[in-house]
Amino acid sequence: MITGKNYIGNHLSSQGDKTYTTFNPKVNIENEPLYYEASETEINHAIDLASEAFAAYKKVSGKDKAQFLNTIAEEILALGDLLIQTYISESGLPEKRAIGERTRTIGQLRAFANLVADGTWVEATIDTADPNRIPIPKPDLRKMLTPLGPVVVFGASNFPLAYSTAGGDTASALASGCPVIVKSHPMHAGTGELIASAIIAAAEKTKMPNGVFSNLNSSGIEVGVQLVKHPKIKGVGFTGSIKGGRALFDLAAQRPEPIPVFAEMGSINPVVILPETLQKRGASLATTYAKSITLGTGQFCTNPGLILGVKSEALDHFIDKLSTEILTITPSCMLHPNIVNNYKNNSANMLQESGISKTADYQGDLEPNFAGQMITTVDGDSFLNNTNLHQEVFGPFSLVVQCKDLEELTTIIDHLEGQLTGTILAEQEEIADHRTIIEALQNRVGRLIFNGVPTGVEVCPSMLHGGPYPASTDSRFTAVGIHAIKRWVRPMSYQNWPDHLLPDELQNQNPLGISRLVNGDSTRNPL
Repeated sequence: MITGKNYIGNHLSSQGDKTYTTFNPKVNIENEPLYYEASETEINHAIDLASEAFAAYKKVSGKDKAQFLNTIAEEILALGDLLIQTYISESGLPEKRAIGERTRTIGQLRAFANLVADGTWVEATIDTADPNRIPIPKPDLRKMLTPLGPVVVFGASNFPLAYSTAGGDTASALASGCPVIVKSHPMHAGTGELIASAIIAAAEKTKMPNGVFSNLNSSGIEVGVQLVKHPKIKGVGFTGSIKGGRALFDLAAQRPEPIPVFAEMGSINPVVILPETLQKRGASLATTYAKSITLGTGQFCTNPGLILGVKSEALDHFIDKLSTEILTITPSCMLHPNIVNNYKNNSANMLQESGISKTADYQGDLEPNFAGQMITTVDGDSFLNNTNLHQEVFGPFSLVVQCKDLEELTTIIDHLEGQLTGTILAEQEEIADHRTIIEALQNRVGRLIFNGVPTGVEVCPSMLHGGPYPASTDSRFTAVGIHAIKRWVRPMSYQNWPDHLLPDELQNQNPLGISRLVNGDSTRNPL
């Protein structure tokens, strides 16, 4: 049941006097539940509980944390159709997407459960003492990763499950030993509350400390600002716009004790089509990319918003085919009227820029909150000299840049901001002759794709979902996959410490049986 209240640790609360509703974009009406925005008192209470919980939670064994994470997964599944229908009513996304995203969320939780149950992820490293070393004795040094403390996770508008309340940020932070306070996204507050109820139920069943998780409602920015500025908060996870992510980053940096903000932000995900491939496969690639650009109404951070090719007859045919194919695709619903309006304004502003022209613009009837897809084109020189054309248009939109030659194409890549992905479409024998383009793209992106589409993020250890700024605020980390846990920890070293006072991971007998690096050799054996 949805109450509209905040979870302050294990207890529901509605002390605030500010309320709001969510919106069903598919039927263009407000949803009935009323949500209470968290008050300053509730915010501070949640933070105090999280800080108190951290003292106990950071000591919880990997196996017990694994049980907690697996129980969250079970409780989410137990929500059944209520979760799916709430998700649909708040996002306008179809049932298949809702079920798929729930599956992904469950998979992430179970992956982190497996990771912490094994325990090797803490990167335990031991260098034993050598008192006879000349000219000075060598001390005993032991190092491992340890959690930062309470963290804040901001729900994402475009992924109500996989990047929100129990999404990758929350799952990885809980796995690391950090209590989590979620700032629920106002567009899907009901979905967020249901998931929060599952996390709280799991915490109670597995006897986790009260305050290990809280869920706070917020219709604007005030709650998030208070959370990030609070001295007891030690890290922030965010998925959203460059404007929002940068604002949080700046707030965190201005604190007396600055804290890390791991923000995954905007990206236009450049796609390079090399000449031979344009000749051989231009038509089929156009069909493929028409589907990729419109997938999820273009509301993916990996949407291919920029396509680069060398001006030629083959590129003309590709643009014509892409423009034709994209107009055959039935428009779909966006997440919220505000997002639709932003898409309309941003695409209209783009068309005001010098040198740009439309090659496809859906002109059929559109239901409220549905978006018409658009393809535009510009020459390489105009693109290179106008950074306004480099900005993301969130929605089913893509810009094809017609470069005069491969040298100009490479220069354009060099001048792009950081991106989540970069794609090269080429023949096997062709790509080897264009290493300069590969290296240029490699310098600008977090994930390099060969002969595919950027939409679709596989959740696995080898995935890197991040990239140079502004794709993310720290290109060393991923927001997807088990290595996302490394965002919420810091290394801690112990010198000449009594064995019985060391963490289990570093004790001589290796009671957890984890793999450790001992004097340069990887082993599970005791010392």
